[in-house]
Amino acid sequence: MKKSSFWVFLFLALSGWQGGCRPVAKMLPPWPLDLPEGFSQTGAAQLPDKWWHVFGDPVLDGLIEEGVSQNFTIRSAWDRLRQAEAIAARTGATLLPDADYTAGARRTRQELNDQTLYSTRYNVGLAAAYEVDIWGRVHSSVQAAALDAAAAQEEVYAAAITLSANIARTWYQLVESRLQERLIADQIQTNENVLSIITLQFRQGQVGAANVFRQRQFVEATRGQLINAQERTALLTHQLAILLGKTPGVWQPQESELLVVPAELPATGIPSETLMRRPDLRSAAQAIAAADYRVYAAVAEQYPRISLSAGVETDSASTRDLFDNWLASLAANVVGPLFDGGARRAETERNRAVLSERIHNFAQKTLAAVGEVEDALRQDQYQKQSIANIQQQLALVERVYERTRESYLKGQLDYLRVLDALASRQTLQRNELTERRLLLEYRINLCRAIAGGWPMERPEIAQKSQKLK
Repeated sequence: MKKSSFWVFLFLALSGWQGGCRPVAKMLPPWPLDLPEGFSQTGAAQLPDKWWHVFGDPVLDGLIEEGVSQNFTIRSAWDRLRQAEAIAARTGATLLPDADYTAGARRTRQELNDQTLYSTRYNVGLAAAYEVDIWGRVHSSVQAAALDAAAAQEEVYAAAITLSANIARTWYQLVESRLQERLIADQIQTNENVLSIITLQFRQGQVGAANVFRQRQFVEATRGQLINAQERTALLTHQLAILLGKTPGVWQPQESELLVVPAELPATGIPSETLMRRPDLRSAAQAIAAADYRVYAAVAEQYPRISLSAGVETDSASTRDLFDNWLASLAANVVGPLFDGGARRAETERNRAVLSERIHNFAQKTLAAVGEVEDALRQDQYQKQSIANIQQQLALVERVYERTRESYLKGQLDYLRVLDALASRQTLQRNELTERRLLLEYRINLCRAIAGGWPMERPEIAQKSQKLK
């Protein structure tokens, strides 16, 4: 395993992306992390931005498109992005001068002896103030807020990928459950046909009543499987409705029998490049850069601040003469900490600890992301083997069932051997459906682990009432 320059590249890229000149903040070194040169497996198919298109399922395409636009968790993520953007805009305003105006009028009445005197004064003023960001404190705070907004944008994409994967998994669980219902209904019909044969044999005195009761019990057990499948179908429909922002119990999805996994694995690429497509890791990287800026802002907080202020004001007893006489002022101020009991230094150390925490958090997320890809690749590999094994078992149990059935009808075998073969065949048939669905889930997990974001339309902000607009 070759040690990757992933971390050094990451921090240099983030620093260069921000642009601008400022003294370099004292920063903890990046966490040393070894990344492999490649994943254990890869395919030739390039994963599209909208990763679910690889399954070629038009119903799934529509469900995910609808869910991403209507799901309330995604809308909440958009709202958090708006909040971060507003904070960034508010913080960015500190780079510009702060200007205020004043205007007023005053009417006075004075009782003097037997006379009543009235007087009126008008005033207009303009004041401006600006902090000279000589140490880069304001600039660093603005950059940190902008990076927070960028991280919030990545969180929207991450939430959309998570939602799309949940919709896909739930959808294929629902498809499997519906197929299980049809399969079990066919199995009930088969079991009832067998029951009819055994009942006829019982009436003819060829078999005992115990065989009839065993087959009846087997029929009822299969009906119990159907009830469980129907319950699961209903619950999965409700779950899918919630993911799509629909009302459970009212919305119903389309019918589909697609339970096919694409034959070709998606290209997993170079880990250091593939992982940085993931929005959750990009968000964590932005959080590191924001924390770095806040460290520098905390350091600069210990130095003096220089501010400039200017003002113009006038007043007059008449609006005609209001602009004839002006008083203008210009001032410069220096304010610096003299004694704070170590509060500013402690704040600097706190920000350094936040930076360190985010570096470690990024390292842990990176390791987890590598694990997600490798887990999905291994699960995909072994699940294919499991399906092939079950299909081989099915082929064998079909032969066993046919032979035991023939031998039973000839009176050469006990009925229990036939029942055992029949039960094994039907269990394997149901298991084969579940294994095929699991392979789909593992492929979904793989796509999710290497997927990036895609262009999304920002929804309108919610309002409590029309009066608030």
